[in-house]
Amino acid sequence: MDKLENGLNRVLVPLATRLNSQRHIVAVRDAFILAFPLTMAGSLILLLNFTVLDPNGFVAQLLQLDHIFPNLANAQQIFSPVVQGTTNIMSIFIVFMIARNMAKHYKQDDLLAGMTSVGSFFIVYTPYLNVDGANYLTTNYLGAQGLFVAMLVGLTVGELFSRLAQSKRLKIRMPEQVPSNVARSFSNLFPIIIILIVFSILNYVISLIAPNGINELIFRLIQAPLTDVGGNIWSVLLFAFLSNLLWVLGIHGPNTLAAVRDPIFTPMGLANLDYIAEHGTTWGVPYPYNWGALNDGFANYGGSGMTLGLLIAVILFSKRADYKNIAKLSIAPGIFNINEPIVFGMPIVLNPIMIIPFILAPMVNILVGYFFIATEIIPPIGYTVPWTTPGPLIPFLGTGGHWGALLVGLLCTGISVLIYAPFVIAANRAAEVRTDMEPTEEAASGK
Repeated sequence: MDKLENGLNRVLVPLATRLNSQRHIVAVRDAFILAFPLTMAGSLILLLNFTVLDPNGFVAQLLQLDHIFPNLANAQQIFSPVVQGTTNIMSIFIVFMIARNMAKHYKQDDLLAGMTSVGSFFIVYTPYLNVDGANYLTTNYLGAQGLFVAMLVGLTVGELFSRLAQSKRLKIRMPEQVPSNVARSFSNLFPIIIILIVFSILNYVISLIAPNGINELIFRLIQAPLTDVGGNIWSVLLFAFLSNLLWVLGIHGPNTLAAVRDPIFTPMGLANLDYIAEHGTTWGVPYPYNWGALNDGFANYGGSGMTLGLLIAVILFSKRADYKNIAKLSIAPGIFNINEPIVFGMPIVLNPIMIIPFILAPMVNILVGYFFIATEIIPPIGYTVPWTTPGPLIPFLGTGGHWGALLVGLLCTGISVLIYAPFVIAANRAAEVRTDMEPTEEAASGK
């Protein structure tokens, strides 16, 4: 462990320190941090809606709440709008704040940069759908699934706006008697016009390739190479790798790959359920190595990236107050596999230290689960388990109550903590180095 920590300190800490001072990385990181309160609020409502108020939720099933409250599911309608106004429009928050952070770096008008970025985001967004003469805008890419495009647009607009705004030739000077807020609006009018024209041309070019916009184009580029992948341990590992890699790049990996992944693995799960209905056991199911059995069963505790292990590692090993506070707030949703607070609050996205364990931990645990099933130490997972079920209980319930499967689930949790621990410790060191590099108040004032 000491050798690993020393190696990480030598390699990752200097890299993380340099990247964390790079303006684009800083703009993205700070945008996610600023969005954390809304993300947290949305996640807590999501936790309530899908564990307590959903009849298929873990808590609802455990307490048989649907028998006590026959119309329990109707209560979800009360809180659903909260999620629609927080996590489901995350991309709008991020595109605005990234451009604003970039403009702040260049000491330009940050609010106008942010608003221009939101406008540009919707210029290249999926076109309106006309139904019976009325236009409708799809919300698919307003949430986490649109984050990658939001990041690209925010960074591009932030750079363009800031550099164009520095040009004196593009400034509109108003007489001194004109109110300052009016003068401010006109001052950067030409940079805004140029940016909107650029994105309009870009959108037209993209529409020739992908009529539904840049989000669909990216979706196709990711989906196309995966269409012929078969169902086996290697395909599960491939999907796990790509899904979590996309997450750290700001693309919602599970949603992006679902259109390819589900047609491959869903029929396998249904065939397993038919077998169980006939034989009354998960021993001997025809497809023991599928996505639900291996990834969801052993490698998705806390959500994508096996982040339950990260939360525990932060609580045990982190000396950073920000990490500890985020972990404490995120532990309740994390137990029920809702990890937006930790993914966006830390954040995981473009975090040079956490990228490796976020991808590695799930793949290692998939192999662990595969080993115990292949050696017939535990039966395969065949039963469908609610996605909000606390991680280690998934293999226990999914095998029909096999105690060995519960122990394997606990083992996978421990392994993920061990994988994350040295990186959490390295993050401590990176924070110390960054603090040492920051100028003191006296030095900043020139004393």
